[in-house]
Amino acid sequence: MKKTTGLNREITSKWRPATQAVRGGTWRSEHGETSEALFLSSGYTYDDAETVAARFAGEQQGMTYSRLQNPTVAMVEERIALMEGAEACRMQATGMAAMTTALLCQLSSGDHVVAARAAFGSCRWLTDSLLPRWGITTTTIDSRDNDAWKAAIQPNTKVFFFETPANPTMDIVDMAYVCGLAKEHGITTVVDNAFSTSVLQRPLDYGADVVAYSATKLMDGQGRVLAGAVCGTEKWITDVLLPFQRNTGPNCSPFNAWVVHKGLETLELRAMRQSENALTVGRFLEKRVPKMLHPGLASHPQHELAMRQMKACGPIFSFVLDGGRAQAMALLNALELIDISNNIGDSRSLCCHPASTTHFSVSAEQRALMGVEEGMLRINIGLEDPQDLIDDLDQALLKVGL
Repeated sequence: MKKTTGLNREITSKWRPATQAVRGGTWRSEHGETSEALFLSSGYTYDDAETVAARFAGEQQGMTYSRLQNPTVAMVEERIALMEGAEACRMQATGMAAMTTALLCQLSSGDHVVAARAAFGSCRWLTDSLLPRWGITTTTIDSRDNDAWKAAIQPNTKVFFFETPANPTMDIVDMAYVCGLAKEHGITTVVDNAFSTSVLQRPLDYGADVVAYSATKLMDGQGRVLAGAVCGTEKWITDVLLPFQRNTGPNCSPFNAWVVHKGLETLELRAMRQSENALTVGRFLEKRVPKMLHPGLASHPQHELAMRQMKACGPIFSFVLDGGRAQAMALLNALELIDISNNIGDSRSLCCHPASTTHFSVSAEQRALMGVEEGMLRINIGLEDPQDLIDDLDQALLKVGL
């Protein structure tokens, strides 16, 4: 591969996904390094004053300041966009920086948002608490109900915002219908795809306009760094997102971007194996717990829709114990191999109690409406041998009377 081949869309767009994940976006310096270089620089120098003036005016390509561009970050952005099937991508400091940027860059006082009520706790804080401070109203709906999306549209509706599968209830949104409805009404669809990544589903293929990520999750996949990403058309990224990002600065650091870049090389291998492991563990748990929320299992009410949209079920699912918070926490405390942690997408298996962690900031009333029960546990299945995970869950379940 030549030094700039990885940036040539005429070539890279023809590559298959596994090749794009390893080679896409790569730019090599004059040294010809095999692994992408890490550029730890806040600023850049120029051979003459005219060059810097031309770059700031947008008349010439090149780096100006790392709040705007960085060679390492730019390589990762190109790789993510390529994998996503997007024209452009901009990385953010965290997943929540990505969600915040994707919304605020396009909303103004007087606008209206329709959002899924089942969502990550901080995403609900954005729609329920932050947006109203600036005169932006939100209607939250049951995202599984196609008619609810249509009924919620107002003359000033500017954005549909949802995640699928939803965190932690595993609600599935019919992306083709919802995105099609949005286009009919001139509404921009923003999809949080962190639970799946482009390996398991590509929202743009179903008509989404913008895809936002916590790259902290499966993209890094090893619990090392925080990062986020927003993908869309070149025009939307340049005209709508970049002015906000340029002037507010939610940028990803070069080091964190480089770590995510390395994670992307193994993303497909990890996501598919973790999905297989999650299905194996899910089948075991389904026989032992009162309620399962696993889109890969036929018992999930939206199983067929999930499997139409997803290549595999993903590594994350939830289950509910009848004994409420006390029994759920007792099970967590009885685990010997699986870690108690509120992260997801990690190569290690992790389990948490959403009501007291990821959704603690959401009121008890809202949690009930979302379906986040006191006895709910969310589990991320990693790369361990699934039988060892089953053995650990088995002994923990026995200790709590299941």
